[in-house]
Amino acid sequence: MAEFWLKCTECKSEIAYGAKYYQCSVSTCNRSKLRLVFCSVVCWDSHLGDARHREAWAEEARAPTREVWQRETAAAEPPRPAPPAAAPPRPAPVVSSSALPPRPAPVATASPAPTPPRPATPAASGVPAPAASPGSAPARRVVGDTSQVSAAAVEGVRLAEVVDRDILIVVSKMKKYIKDRSGMNCSDTVADMLSDHVRLLCDEAIRAAARDERKTVLDRDVTRVRR
Repeated sequence: MAEFWLKCTECKSEIAYGAKYYQCSVSTCNRSKLRLVFCSVVCWDSHLGDARHREAWAEEARAPTREVWQRETAAAEPPRPAPPAAAPPRPAPVVSSSALPPRPAPVATASPAPTPPRPATPAASGVPAPAASPGSAPARRVVGDTSQVSAAAVEGVRLAEVVDRDILIVVSKMKKYIKDRSGMNCSDTVADMLSDHVRLLCDEAIRAAARDERKTVLDRDVTRVRR
């Protein structure tokens, strides 16, 4: 058994037997299979960023002694099943020679017929192959301008058709910026145009990430606007 009780969930520092520690007041954080222990209130506070509890506080507690923890661990372990007993070997049945069926007499088989020779091909015989008919011209590949969807598929990603054309701009923030910047008012239709520009920038960023064989769009994929 280890020389300490448990490790802190956040900083991984050792909590000794019988030492003071902190636990979360929420019952789901104190289950037997998922026990969250913290060496300080600071580590408990960093735990709240991932847990997102509505109301919680740190509770001071005392770690069990080594003997108590050994008894709790032994009681929590399920009993091991006993190995099954080996079955005694069965004796092999004794069959007399008189009970065996008689062997069938050998049947004479005819020899296979010789395989006829294959006809010689025009190339092997030196005769030129017949020319192709005018109607059987080789297929040609037509190369033209591709759409944005097919171009993205060539780059390694396929852009799906988005049905919902939602507003991607916070209208109140946009109007406030224009008002503080210039003192002008702003029409609601400006948000639609800005949303279309944002969609185009997102599509270009997706293609840039696909060219680098990445599944995550980074900030360097977004085209920077000159000010």
